[in-house]
Amino acid sequence: MGTEARIEELRELRDEALHAGTQRAVARQHEAGKLTARERIEALLDKGSFQEIDQLVRHQSIGFGIEDKKPLGDAVVTGHGTIDGRPVFVFAEDFTVYGGSLGKVVADKICKILDMAMDTGAPVIGLKDSGGARIQEGVSSLDGYGRIFERNVRASGVIPQISVIMGPSAGGAVYSPALTDFVFQVDQTSHMFITGPDVIKQVTGEDVTKEDLGGAITHASKSGVTHFVYPTGGEALDAVRYLVSFLPRNNMEMPPFYAPDDRSDRLDDSLDAIIPDSANQPYDIKEVIRTVLDSEEFFEIHERWAQNIVVGFGRLDGHAVGVVANQPAVLAGTLDISASEKAARFVRFCDAFNIPILTFVDVPGFLPGVDQEHGGIIRHGAKLLYAYCEATVPRITVITRKAYGGAYLVMNARGIRADLVFAWPSAEIAVMGAPGAVNIIHRRELAESDDPDDRREELISDYESRFNNPYVAAELGLVDEVIEPRETRVKLIRAMEMLRTKRETLPPKKHGNGPQ
Repeated sequence: MGTEARIEELRELRDEALHAGTQRAVARQHEAGKLTARERIEALLDKGSFQEIDQLVRHQSIGFGIEDKKPLGDAVVTGHGTIDGRPVFVFAEDFTVYGGSLGKVVADKICKILDMAMDTGAPVIGLKDSGGARIQEGVSSLDGYGRIFERNVRASGVIPQISVIMGPSAGGAVYSPALTDFVFQVDQTSHMFITGPDVIKQVTGEDVTKEDLGGAITHASKSGVTHFVYPTGGEALDAVRYLVSFLPRNNMEMPPFYAPDDRSDRLDDSLDAIIPDSANQPYDIKEVIRTVLDSEEFFEIHERWAQNIVVGFGRLDGHAVGVVANQPAVLAGTLDISASEKAARFVRFCDAFNIPILTFVDVPGFLPGVDQEHGGIIRHGAKLLYAYCEATVPRITVITRKAYGGAYLVMNARGIRADLVFAWPSAEIAVMGAPGAVNIIHRRELAESDDPDDRREELISDYESRFNNPYVAAELGLVDEVIEPRETRVKLIRAMEMLRTKRETLPPKKHGNGPQ
C-alpha cells in the first residue's frame, strides 16, 4: 500500500470516528434539545483549539453481541484545548454511542485525560451524558468508575475540576461529579440520582418523577449538589468559560489578572445609606458586594441553596477574589447547617487555589431549633470554622452590622487569624443582642423593678450605646479600622495589594481531621 493510500485510509478512519453515532441517534439527541459530544466541545473551547486523544480506540469486549459493534472512540470524546487561550482538558460522554455508557476503554480514556491534566497542571472539564455502567462489561465497568473516582480525589485541590451534567447521570456515575469542585446542570434535560424513580417505587412505594427526584432545580435548591443551573447546554458551557476566568490552572499558580475598567479609587455614597435604621430590618447584601467589586460584576455560586449565605467570585482591581457574605434578607442572615456547609466548601476551594477571601459579616447567630441541633449544627457549623482557620490565603473581613456570639467568630474574626478586619460605624459586635443581654445581666433588677418594661428599655438603650458599636472591638485591636461604607472598595483594594505577598504555612501533617 502506497503513502497516498495509507493517508486516505487514515482519513476514512477519522471520518468514521467523527460519525461513531448513527444519524438516527444524533437526530434523537437533537430532538431531546441536546448537543452531541463534539458539538459541546466545540462550544466550550476556543475555536479550532481542540486536539483529540484516543480517537481510534475500540473496545475489546465480547458477549451479548457487543463484539459486533465496536465504534471508533467508543462512548466518550477526550482531548485538550484552550479557553481564552489557557489550556484545559476535556472529556465529553457521547450518548449517541452505547447511550454514553461507561465500559473499560471509556474509563481508560477518561483516566488518561485526568492523568495528563495532573501531570501538566491544567483544569479538567467533564461533560456528562451517560446511561451509566455498561452492563455487558460487568465488573470491569464498575472498576472503571473506581479508577476515575480515585483520580478525582488525587486531583482535588491540585487542579480545578468541573462537571457539567447535560443528560442522565445515575448510580455510581454521580459520584465523580460530586467529587469535583463545581457541578453545572442543564434544566429539564439533565438528571442525577443514585436510584431512579422505578427503583424507589418498588422499594418504598413513593411516586416521584425524574425531574422532582434529580432535576437541576431539585439539586440546586434542596440537596446542594448542583452549583449552577442554566436553561440550555450552550448557556451552561458559556458559564463554564466564565468560571474558568477566575481560576488558576493549578494550585501552584495565581488566578489570572484582567486589566480593570473600573477605578481603584472609586467611592460610592450609596453604601452610606444601605444599612436600615432599624436593626431588625433586612437589606440585600448582594448590593454591597456588587458595589464594591470591579464593574459591579459578581458571579454567584450556589445561588438557590442556603440563601442565607452568599458565595461567589468577583474581582478587585483586576484580581480575583472569593466572597462570603451573610444575607440579612434571608433568615435574618443566621447561620444554619446548609449555610455552614456551603460556605465552608467554598472557603476551602479558594484556599486550595490561591484565591483571596473577602468576608462580609451581618450575622445575629446560629439558627435556633430542635431540627438544627439534632441535625448536627455544632458539627456542621464547625466545618466553616475549620475552613477559615485552615486557610492561608489573604483573608479580609468587613463587619457591616451584627456580629454576635459564636457566629461572629466563625465568620473570619480576628481571633481565628483574619488578616484584616474592617467595620462600618453601624457594626454591632457583642456576645448577643441588647435585649437578650439585658435580660441575663439585669435579671434580678428587672424582677424587683416596679416598672420592668420601662426599666428594660432604659437598660437596652444603655447597653446599645456602650457595646453595640465597633469601637470597643477597635480599642482591643479586634477591629483594625472603622471605615465609612463609601470607602470600602478603596480600603479593600489597598489591603489586598499589601497582602498579595502573604506567605503562611500550616504545621507539617498528613492531613487534618476536621468535622465531617
